[in-house]
Amino acid sequence: MRGHLTYLLGQLKVSKVTAHWYTLAVMGEPSGKVGFAGLRLEVLKGPREGEVFSFVDGEITIGRDPSNHIPLLDSLVSRRHCALRSDGATFEIVDLDSRNSTFVNGVSVTKHTLLPGDQIRVGNSMFVLRMADRASSTSAAPGSDGLGDSATFILKKQDAVYLRTDAEVPATERTVKDLRVLLEFSRTLNAVQGMVALERKVVEALLELAPAERVALVFTQDMEEFGEVRGWDRRLGPDQRLHISETILRRVLDENIAVVCNDIAGDEGLRDAESIITARILSVLAVPLEVQGKVLGAIYLDANAQGVRFDAELLELVTALGNVVALAIENARQLEWLGGENERLQQELDIVHDMVGESEGIQSVKQFIGRVAGNDSTVLVLGESGTGKELVARAIHRNSSRANKPFMAINCAAITDTLLESELFGHEKGAFTGAVAQKKGKLETAEGGSVFLDEIGELAPGLQAKLLRVLQEHEFERVGGTRTIPLNIRLIAATNRDLKEASAKKEFRSDLYYRLNVVSVKMPPLRERRKDIPILATFFAKQYAEKLKRAIRGISAEARGALIAYDWPGNVRELENAIERAVVLGSTEMILPEDLPESVLEQSGPDGRTATALHDGIREAKRVLIERAIDQAGGNYTEAARILGVHANHLFRLIRTLDMQPKRKRA
Repeated sequence: MRGHLTYLLGQLKVSKVTAHWYTLAVMGEPSGKVGFAGLRLEVLKGPREGEVFSFVDGEITIGRDPSNHIPLLDSLVSRRHCALRSDGATFEIVDLDSRNSTFVNGVSVTKHTLLPGDQIRVGNSMFVLRMADRASSTSAAPGSDGLGDSATFILKKQDAVYLRTDAEVPATERTVKDLRVLLEFSRTLNAVQGMVALERKVVEALLELAPAERVALVFTQDMEEFGEVRGWDRRLGPDQRLHISETILRRVLDENIAVVCNDIAGDEGLRDAESIITARILSVLAVPLEVQGKVLGAIYLDANAQGVRFDAELLELVTALGNVVALAIENARQLEWLGGENERLQQELDIVHDMVGESEGIQSVKQFIGRVAGNDSTVLVLGESGTGKELVARAIHRNSSRANKPFMAINCAAITDTLLESELFGHEKGAFTGAVAQKKGKLETAEGGSVFLDEIGELAPGLQAKLLRVLQEHEFERVGGTRTIPLNIRLIAATNRDLKEASAKKEFRSDLYYRLNVVSVKMPPLRERRKDIPILATFFAKQYAEKLKRAIRGISAEARGALIAYDWPGNVRELENAIERAVVLGSTEMILPEDLPESVLEQSGPDGRTATALHDGIREAKRVLIERAIDQAGGNYTEAARILGVHANHLFRLIRTLDMQPKRKRA
């Protein structure tokens, strides 16, 4: 924008004679000529209906652009639509290559000599040429800076002189001043940071440039109901309630045009705006804030002082200012959004937790915790056994507003259905044999805090129904009781089952599944986060070394290779047990391959070698035994597993870990 303004300033190299001519044309000075035969132009239909214009010799233009002598607020009218010309003897109308043609007495014309009584149609407007009747007519000199007291101008962005690179800007004192204002305004906004400071700077500049009483920046997101907005009053200062013309503002936003109206009370389309009339608003100027095809809102100015008018030149200037302001607002919003997003991501990562690891999978889980911890939504944690689902639940609780309240963890698969109901909901005295006193359940004990239900897929149907009521009604009854007890808890559930599939098979209530699955996260198995295996192993080694009072310096490279190569079907829990075993059974300050469980050493390392020569021999012996059993069973793996004294699944696992090729069953 600044470069374009500099370009326009450089183009202002025209003679003083040209500048003087421009002033005469726009301001409507009579140029010393006599009126032509007392003709006048009456508006029969259209936005200027009822107005009457008298003429002087020369050229009078009609069009949508405010610079025309008779501007028309009409989308069917071209920027410069037609011209009425007189040489002192004849009076003719000339179509200026308009988009929708000019019509005289219903016939499309390119050039036509006019006579009194001829009807001219331009867009939706109908004019009639008549002989002047000075006793009964009111006239407005065409081109008189606003066409009488009811002047209305429109301006489209593509027609704005200061925004067009091909524009020929006349070097009047006002245009030179306006362009310098635009350039300085652009420089000022570049130095402003933050939306609040930006809005204040824009309003201050507008009050300095325009004879407005009030100024408002109205944004589209605030315009669900806009009969009243907050703005700046020249006398009362900021944050004042302003009554605005919804009709004008809607058109500005819907059609992306700039509008000036200098007679609100006299405009039929605005007479129903009671609040505007009551406030005695006389003039309104509204300009869209548009950037890259997106309308952000509008600049809105009004005035109620007699004699204050917003002219076409001011509309041009404020339209150009709006272009600069819209870009600055969009940039400021983007910066604020980026700053907020950075802060949000930082908060997501800066959470209290006990999870160990740096892999992408575990980082994604940490971000999830940061996003959901701050609200009370029910969370469903999915994943295989041993992946750390309870750690996620505890981290959500510790980073929530309930952190200073109880956290209750219950394993639904570890307790029988009868005892689990009492464990969850409590019971009244005498509710069943052995119920010698009233007992509060875990749900009631956790009031205000969080409850973690692990292995919720194992919950009995009856308990599923009772839990559903807790989630829906936030209340429950103790076993054997009749009193309803209100409950305020956050529920976090976990399962290693596919609850969606289970609900489809009628093995789990679908309505409970949907209540649980508000937000969910899946814990990645350890085999999918091998990057974390050495980190976890070192963490557990240090933890158990301190607990068992053993000096452990680290894990040998061979042992680390074996740990990474293993698939860990038991996930982190199995890894923890393996390291605890190594610390207990190890005889040196380093954890060696022989300290690890046999199952870990059965699997080759990443380089294809086994961990030790001893286990290499053991692996080979296992191969021989398995091949012999399969041959003896005639290729029947179930029979071979029986011969070896193992389960068929275990046999297949051995074949897989030993990299053996299964033999086909003999015919």
